[in-house]
Amino acid sequence: MALERVMRSGQCHCGAVRFEAELVDDLATARRCTCSFCRMRGAVAVSAVTGGVRILEGEAFLTRYRFNTGTAEHFFCSRCGIYTHHQRRSDPLQYGVNVACLQGLSPFDFAEVPVTDGVEHPSDTGRPSRLAGVLRFIPAEDDATS
Repeated sequence: MALERVMRSGQCHCGAVRFEAELVDDLATARRCTCSFCRMRGAVAVSAVTGGVRILEGEAFLTRYRFNTGTAEHFFCSRCGIYTHHQRRSDPLQYGVNVACLQGLSPFDFAEVPVTDGVEHPSDTGRPSRLAGVLRFIPAEDDATS
């Protein structure tokens, strides 16, 4: 069965960086990670196909950050500081895209988000990627009637 490729539009908070992303399997790839950087960033990311992130406006506003092995490349708007996407360490041909930057989406649209173990990264251990846990969002009950 072929994966559903979906094109979605996105932008940073201030709108200086605008892009489109061709997602591998639309939102089914949503996940978080436990590595030191992702823990601090806190974003939910979905997977884009190889070469699947196209900057439409504001490429000059993008800044990059690399750490540890330098394989993953993280992109941020230099004006508002929002992380838009990154080139993955686990598959440098693929990108992770910040769900919160995609038009009409929020990380709170997902009841559950799988969290991969980035502390024990497969590139470091030689073992397959493993699930570290699941992040859940349970909306508060509306108490307007109380």
